[in-house]
Amino acid sequence: MSQASGSPFKDSATHPLTGATVLQIIPDLRAGLAARATIEIAAALSRAGANALVASRGGRMVSELQARGGVFVPFPAHTKNPLAMVLNISRLARLIKAERVDIVHARSRAPAWVAYGATRLTKTSFVTSFPGRYAGGNALEARYNSVLARGDIVIADSAYAAGLIAKLHPAAEGKIRIAHRGVDCRIFAPKAVAAARVQAVRRGWKVEADEPIVLMAGTISASSGHKLLIEAARLLRAQGVAGVKFIMAGDEQRRGLAAEIDRAIAKAELRDVIRRVGPCADMPAALLAASVVAAPSTRPDSFSGAALEAQAMGSPVIVSDHGAGPETVLAPPEIDESLRTGWRTPPGDAKALAAAIRVVLGLGATSRDRLALRARAHIETSFAIEQVCLATLDAYLASRPSGEE
Repeated sequence: MSQASGSPFKDSATHPLTGATVLQIIPDLRAGLAARATIEIAAALSRAGANALVASRGGRMVSELQARGGVFVPFPAHTKNPLAMVLNISRLARLIKAERVDIVHARSRAPAWVAYGATRLTKTSFVTSFPGRYAGGNALEARYNSVLARGDIVIADSAYAAGLIAKLHPAAEGKIRIAHRGVDCRIFAPKAVAAARVQAVRRGWKVEADEPIVLMAGTISASSGHKLLIEAARLLRAQGVAGVKFIMAGDEQRRGLAAEIDRAIAKAELRDVIRRVGPCADMPAALLAASVVAAPSTRPDSFSGAALEAQAMGSPVIVSDHGAGPETVLAPPEIDESLRTGWRTPPGDAKALAAAIRVVLGLGATSRDRLALRARAHIETSFAIEQVCLATLDAYLASRPSGEE
């Protein structure tokens, strides 16, 4: 397994993809990490002088795609109906021929099956994005997910995911490239956030100016670790830690999970300490308002977007030490304490999570500032959206019959 190394080009005239047509296919262009990545890559392709098509049923982000140089192609890529998917194969094949598409990049499983069939018919280069969360499951799920390993090039979102893909799909090993999840360091930048925005977030959460905040931002799921944070908060209260507010910001993955979390908060008698506030409209300000950002997932996965964005904002972050945690957050024993960018705790260990929160809350101003600078540099070096775009465009080049790595 390898990762293509990218190098920036001074202008589109010198880029090997100049004049090429790349079609990304994704279920929809509503808010979400996949839609955001699609638009960023479309913009990068446009800057390189390539034609950037996006086949999707649409969504509120279509206008942004078009404003940044992408071309929206209406297509029912969201359907999971087997008969409709079969019909979509010939429909996509006609589109590929009509637009003279050179590369098709599938970003989701159902459209990937359609794209796989269409690219085999048209002999077109086929690239897939294979997130770490899909590298597993029961036999039926594994079969459904396997299409993401059938690309001429397979893009993994972490070294952890790449290892899983290679283990589960040995035939894909030599085709795997890594493009980490990206952060827009222009938006997620402390200097870009006015104090009034941070104050507005705190007011919305009904948190006083002198109250430290432990923030958990992200979708409520069975493995997100919300109950673990509740237990950590209970332990901290029992240890005499007072005056700290725990904010849980995000929607539920499926109906009933939020109510389950609310019951757990009530059972722990922490309704005065923990607040579930729903999704946050100004995440950069929310992360800057936080004294600690917690992402204690209980299942190995690729990246926590909040953990990456928190480091970009210079906010202390705690993640679980599994999955892509070691890639996300640098911490001892792999590195020296002086190079730490955050904390990693054993998965499912509420005591360790509580202890890490206490350590972070006790940091002095100088230590926090130094940590913030290291964390920001870590994100800019490895996770900035520009790095992701370079790696992805290199993957496109490698997928072409004449492409060279």
